[in-house]
Amino acid sequence: MKGSEGRKARRKALEELLRRDPFLTDWQLADQLGVSVATIRLDRMALAIPELRERARIIAAGTYSEVKALRGEEVIGDLVELNLGRDGTSVLMVTDQMVFSRSQIMRGHHLFAQANSLAVALVDSDLALTKTAQVSYRRPVKLGDRVMAKAAVTAVEGYRYQVQVNSFVRDELVFSGEFVVVDVAGKGGAKVD
Repeated sequence: MKGSEGRKARRKALEELLRRDPFLTDWQLADQLGVSVATIRLDRMALAIPELRERARIIAAGTYSEVKALRGEEVIGDLVELNLGRDGTSVLMVTDQMVFSRSQIMRGHHLFAQANSLAVALVDSDLALTKTAQVSYRRPVKLGDRVMAKAAVTAVEGYRYQVQVNSFVRDELVFSGEFVVVDVAGKGGAKVD
């Protein structure tokens, strides 16, 4: 009975982890739950949870259709959540093409591009452009890291949206930026809760 209860609790914890962050790999899940990767794969199969690639595809299909100001391929990173005019989240896996070869540290323009494209994607307009950005790089990001950017519209004045973006590796802040994005198509006046 204890084995069955442990399995049930582990599977519930697995579902909760993936609800909070659907881009966790099997290896990360195994590490967090203290079990083998094979156990995670068996649990995912039993719960009918697809592998990471399929989860990302499903999330992207629903989220990218909401973006108006950019095309899906113009958003840097994978959109996890997007609430036009309010907030959104994207995830970017750091690959070897994004880092300096000697240090394996991510080039800063990739962090900026992820944050900037997320800020622009939040604007409920067919055409939006960044007017200004004040950014701060908090610590280096390395090859293999997973950067989660969280953006929120903090103010709207006519056609100008003020958007705060914070990017994290695990729970550590690595980048922050304050963007002013202009609704060039001229809808403007969206409400901020």
